[in-house]
Amino acid sequence: MDPVTEKREYTDDYPEKTLYIPGPTEVREDVIEEMAQPMFGHRMDRMTDLYTTVVEDTKTFLGTDNDVIVLTASGTEFMEAAIQNLVDEHVLVTTCGSFSERQANVAERLGKDVDTLEYEWGNAVKPADVRARLEASEKTYDVVTCVMNESSTGVRNPIEEIGDVVAEFPDTLFVVDAVSALGGDYVDIDAHDIDVIFTSVQKAFAMPPGLAVCVVSDAAYEREIESDSASWYGGFQRSLDYYDRKGQTHSTPAIPVMLAYRAQMKHMLDEGHEARSERHREMAEYTREWAAEHFGMFPEEGYRSQTVSCIENTADIDVAATIDEVSEKYDFVFSNGYGSALGEQTFRIGHMGEHDVESIEELTDAIEDVADL
Repeated sequence: MDPVTEKREYTDDYPEKTLYIPGPTEVREDVIEEMAQPMFGHRMDRMTDLYTTVVEDTKTFLGTDNDVIVLTASGTEFMEAAIQNLVDEHVLVTTCGSFSERQANVAERLGKDVDTLEYEWGNAVKPADVRARLEASEKTYDVVTCVMNESSTGVRNPIEEIGDVVAEFPDTLFVVDAVSALGGDYVDIDAHDIDVIFTSVQKAFAMPPGLAVCVVSDAAYEREIESDSASWYGGFQRSLDYYDRKGQTHSTPAIPVMLAYRAQMKHMLDEGHEARSERHREMAEYTREWAAEHFGMFPEEGYRSQTVSCIENTADIDVAATIDEVSEKYDFVFSNGYGSALGEQTFRIGHMGEHDVESIEELTDAIEDVADL
């Protein structure tokens, strides 16, 4: 494949497409408009008003007493920072898809002693297996990690039950990657002893990309203080202490996206965490029922995502051609399977953010038309 090294001019005349991919997703017009406000300084009182609003509103929406950090980054920043901040030596990474495997790779690159609890793609992490591994290991793991929502496979892992298991091992913290689920799939963070949980705002929060959100327990904060090698940019102490002193971020944030965040979080508070989760559940159920009529579901029964459906191509349609034709004819965009292994074997529909059952039905009608189902 020839590298794309030449300039391809951005022409600003592209057709608008409705996004049904695993993120980014659709953004409200009034939220987008917030980004056009005049610029101001990130050390002005106005920034304190903005940042304290988004942090405290996020805590209220999620129903957590833990600390919240909002940084200019993708969720990958906290995937890396959580390991750097909390793992002195040993980490147990549960893997069942691409993003959980990425967590293991990140930990290895950081020089940690990484053990994995591995599952075939499409299967979910089982709490009993986590308990058995923790009980049998001669090591004391600093951290157990899990991806809440494997968007590569459409698996929703039972992080609540896994958190309850990890809580039985007081020297081990629990870190959850909730990048493609938080905000669209209810989780009681505090009740299940989740020490760190992070997301990216362009997924179920339905905002423009550019911010990462992380919820940090007191135990995680205290563990990081003891670390000699905590992340500089994603350090919990650095971020939270600066917030306590100044009500701002320690480094210059993407102010326009923060303004969008403030507006969208007001919408999310109006809807409520549980009601928003219920709307996502209804979209997921509709999509599964539709898939059962024409295809199959790739993830195992009982562990299926509430925000991203990974559909097995049992009808043997040309996935790539169908995606292209639906985009051309209807201006709807959905996703093929993840990577070369699942590219034509599956396809994925993102039903997250501000979508509802009616808008998902518009997409499935378009797929039926194009694929002649």
